[in-house]
Amino acid sequence: MTVREFYARLEKRYPRELSAPWDNDGLMCCADPGAEVKKVLLSLDATAQAVERAAAGDFDVLLTHHPMIFRGVRSFVGGEFPADRVLAALNGKVTVISLHTRLDAADGGVNDSLAAAMGLDPSTLEKFGDGECPTLGRIAELPEEKDVDVLAALVKNVLGAPFVRVTGRGKVKRIALVGGSGKDLTGPAAAAGADVLVTGESGYNVAEDAAESSLMTVEAGHYHSEAPVLDSLDLFIRSLDSGIETEKFCSCAYRTV
Repeated sequence: MTVREFYARLEKRYPRELSAPWDNDGLMCCADPGAEVKKVLLSLDATAQAVERAAAGDFDVLLTHHPMIFRGVRSFVGGEFPADRVLAALNGKVTVISLHTRLDAADGGVNDSLAAAMGLDPSTLEKFGDGECPTLGRIAELPEEKDVDVLAALVKNVLGAPFVRVTGRGKVKRIALVGGSGKDLTGPAAAAGADVLVTGESGYNVAEDAAESSLMTVEAGHYHSEAPVLDSLDLFIRSLDSGIETEKFCSCAYRTV
């Protein structure tokens, strides 16, 4: 399978039409679209360390969630950010593909993976969003009410998060799920009748204001709320039955002290 063919399969599974209008995702850099794909490194971010690992491990593709190139780049000069990452990838013969908001919104993407990690029944999932991404988030129904602190403990445990931040108190049954940064979908989550928003990060003021309007928030950290999608991407690549080898790389640089 060539890079061109591999990307076409990704586009079919995660259509570009699902990407937000402001997003920049897709094929980030590629020296030879006709090159064969034998090994794929999976990472949330195309960090310098991820690119280095891909090159050193003879990976043909680095597949990420967050875009390697998000804002306009005016020049490519070694030692400057983010051009140095692109140059390192090209010099290491690594193609970089990034699937951002389309991976959030797609079936089997970030938010479905987050729901699965939490053990939520996939048959109860509903889609919600805003005008730009109407199907980005998910709504799930619990079989019975839980205290929000009990739900928060579950989220912390299944995602392996060092901590979670909870805003608001009460019982929850209808859960909104938005991996990564969910603050822009706080209003739509409330409008969809959610009792709580489980996300990576919401922001202090947004969460406080939402709690006053009876929408509680559980924040597990941007990385931890999105990391389950790497398992989903791994399964998809294996389903291609192409013999492509995969490896997951932890791109999270922050730590708690």
